[in-house]
Amino acid sequence: MTDHSPSWRAALEPEPPAAFVVFGEHLPKARRFTESLARHGEELGLIGPLELPRLWTRHIVNSGLVAPLLRPGQVGDVGSGAGLPGILLAIARPDVHLTLIEPMERRVAWLNRQVEELGLDNVEVVRARAEEAKLTGRLDQVTARAVSALRTLIPITAPLLRAGGELILMKGGGVEGEIGAAEKVIRKYRLEDVEVVILGEGVVDDVTRVFRARIPA
Repeated sequence: MTDHSPSWRAALEPEPPAAFVVFGEHLPKARRFTESLARHGEELGLIGPLELPRLWTRHIVNSGLVAPLLRPGQVGDVGSGAGLPGILLAIARPDVHLTLIEPMERRVAWLNRQVEELGLDNVEVVRARAEEAKLTGRLDQVTARAVSALRTLIPITAPLLRAGGELILMKGGGVEGEIGAAEKVIRKYRLEDVEVVILGEGVVDDVTRVFRARIPA
């Protein structure tokens, strides 16, 4: 893999203080991942050309803020792409096993390389669409970031959960509207304890919003 952007380091956003708050003792690995993504992300089509000046705050810290919501067990990340949030969650929570589900070969190769280089023995990468990943009913929690609207995403992610399992889907500021538009699928999958969790208040300027819900036990 070649470096076609020698100026990436100058363009990369300085590491914010929030990074240590979120990653603590695991920050060195998060830093290595961030630098690798900054160096190769545009070349591989993982991030856009305008993301480097906001990579830490918009993507790295934003993803890591979800880590406290994870429980020890089996967690799936649907549409892992660049590893946001899956790789960052695996770094922040070595006590949790992450299954990164991604259909695109180039992205799967990137994820596997990061797993190897960072020594993440709590990660499995599965090349498949979520519906074809043969994980139905096996996961304790499922997350996803910037994949699709809830009315489309819930039917893809909810079937992966064990009885009593939990969705923790990262969403933007319009999540309340998405919940309203997804009322039918929320009822169809009998989701319980539906809520929006706001993470990062007092730590970052732009908070992270998570749609959280549980399927019946």
